[in-house]
Amino acid sequence: MDRGFLKAGHAPTLLAAFLYFDVSFMIWVLLGPLGIAIAHDLHLNAGQKGLLVATPVLAGAAFRVLAGGLVDMFGPRRVAIAAQLTVIFGLALVWYLAPHTYGQMFGLAGILGVAGASFAIALPLASVWYPPQYQGTALGIAGAGNSGTALASLFAPGLAVLVGWRNVIGLATLPLICVLLLFLILAREPVNRPASPGLRSWGPVLGSGDSWLLMFFYSVTFGGFVGLASFLTIYFNDQYNLSPTVAGACTAFVVFIGSFVRPVGGAFADRVGGTKALTILYAVAAGCFCVIALGLPTIYLAFPVFLLGMVTLGLGNGAVFQLVPARFPRQVGILTGLVGMAGGVGGFYLALSLGEARQIVNSYGPGFLAFAGICLIACIAVVLCHHRWREIG
Repeated sequence: MDRGFLKAGHAPTLLAAFLYFDVSFMIWVLLGPLGIAIAHDLHLNAGQKGLLVATPVLAGAAFRVLAGGLVDMFGPRRVAIAAQLTVIFGLALVWYLAPHTYGQMFGLAGILGVAGASFAIALPLASVWYPPQYQGTALGIAGAGNSGTALASLFAPGLAVLVGWRNVIGLATLPLICVLLLFLILAREPVNRPASPGLRSWGPVLGSGDSWLLMFFYSVTFGGFVGLASFLTIYFNDQYNLSPTVAGACTAFVVFIGSFVRPVGGAFADRVGGTKALTILYAVAAGCFCVIALGLPTIYLAFPVFLLGMVTLGLGNGAVFQLVPARFPRQVGILTGLVGMAGGVGGFYLALSLGEARQIVNSYGPGFLAFAGICLIACIAVVLCHHRWREIG
């Protein structure tokens, strides 16, 4: 890492942003690792499992837009504290009420969506402290908090076996409280935070073709990442007959590696340019998921391909966000919310499509093949954008 980066910005705030993002992401995808236990208890079919797991991802996408606007108005530290308190009290209430029907689970999914909005809060908190030449690295470090999805996959299935999935929801409030206390100590509201541009600034942003391209690019990288993080425990259990604990551990490993290469993706984009980096990464991702769609008979063959695919998506997450502050330096909060929303929508689509494919044609292949095709379209779009964005990538 560049020594200048270590002297720039505010390291405690960057750490606080990472921790807040990490534990929030752990909560956001909690229904995925608990999905096997919940499906068994509530007698859900493949389509119902896919919709339930995908709903917090979609809710998080919607809340990210709201969070991005609130960040620009009130500052990321204040919004983070309010969001964290909302999730803590919401999870405690759900644990107390102990939902017993499929319909009741969607209330929990909405609460988890608030945790998913952390993306639009943590990244602006980190971004505003660092100069342009370190944006990719700073946002990559803060964004590596999506490793929280790995923690959920690693611990939630085993805890569900030991204490029941409803009690896991109650236990989830404990790390949230601990991180909130650390956040209060470490995080600082940016001193030179740009003045809120107000609602009028949304029009030009939404009217810019570049903003929609950035949303599409992130819907592929992050959408693929979080969709798989939410669904892979169910997939490994169903496709390869792994126990919930082993399926969760396999998911945790690929998600963990994919999460922590995000800063590498940001630094790589800083060095070679975001568009060049994304061109390579989308091409590799398309190849990986095409191979998975064709069908791999054993977990020993499938696991390395999933690992490569998740690493590629993780690198792509960092590369996309190298472009955001460079293209829209005064609307980072708004763009983070919009781009984050698009990522959530992409994740909702992928998790839902995999469940529906399994339900309709008794195979996950069509869902993975469609995603591979989307990766290829993104690759072509980046190539077409490269010359127009040469000044920033």
